[in-house]
Amino acid sequence: MDSEFLKSQGISLDLALEAREIIRGETGREIPGVRVDKETYSHAVVTTVHIEDEAAQAVMGKPVGKYITIEAPVIRENNPEAHREVAEVLAAQLKKMAQLSMESNTLVVGLGNWYATPDALGPKVVGKCLVTRHLFKYAPQELQGGMRPVSALAPGVLGITGIETAEIIKGVVERIQPELIIAIDSLAARGVDRIATTIQLADTGINPGSGIGNKRAGINKETMGVKVVAIGVPTVAHAAVIAQDAIEKYIQSTGGRPGDASAAINNVLQPFGGNLTVTPKEIDTLIEDTAHIISGGLSIALHPGINPDDYAYYMH
Repeated sequence: MDSEFLKSQGISLDLALEAREIIRGETGREIPGVRVDKETYSHAVVTTVHIEDEAAQAVMGKPVGKYITIEAPVIRENNPEAHREVAEVLAAQLKKMAQLSMESNTLVVGLGNWYATPDALGPKVVGKCLVTRHLFKYAPQELQGGMRPVSALAPGVLGITGIETAEIIKGVVERIQPELIIAIDSLAARGVDRIATTIQLADTGINPGSGIGNKRAGINKETMGVKVVAIGVPTVAHAAVIAQDAIEKYIQSTGGRPGDASAAINNVLQPFGGNLTVTPKEIDTLIEDTAHIISGGLSIALHPGINPDDYAYYMH
């Protein structure tokens, strides 16, 4: 799998870690202007990719900034204790990236289409998020120490609302004036092994739908006027990439001669305009579990003074 094939298929990689892996595989060395750190936990590996200059930005196809990838295959397992650890790892990384004061007003935005399960991660997280901004205004006696004002929004998608998502968010931002936006979205991965096993945080914001070829207005500091941290989880993979990987593995196993499979793949995918993504049959459960982990990580990061056992009390 190389970058030329991805370009020929019109595929852009949502995960900075995948982009780095492909480019490093082609060059055999680290990309100039890219720095990588790695941490290992019991149930997760955290890799931070720093894109430090415009030259690296051009090579990676990602804006200058920090991209934190949490790889945790245990997300797919029925293991609440391990899921809690992943949530705590997410919270620790989010706190480092956000650098919030206790008075900071935060807006959580769940991007995506609540009617399409693979795209419903953002709205699901919002539904589980511990929101408190109204309590600061209307019921301060219900608050405990160590809570921040947090509000949440699931603005839907252009096809449902007829309004650009960025326009809706911008209007809310102008009204409530948060210091930080946390945007949660579903991503497209290069390979199926990344689906619901990987969480990416980025301090560069997000372009909704970019991984599946939709060009929507960006949600970032430039467009919103405040800092944006994006949290994304791959929920689909590109069919063209899966087909290419299958062909390459077949060639390797049979000793056949490699060739350009792009034409054959394009022919198969032609009824779908060459752009087809796939998702596992158990995606409903995966979305539910992943949303629970992310909402837990947000609560731990944004409300450090609240015991996790008390979260349910504040949900209503």
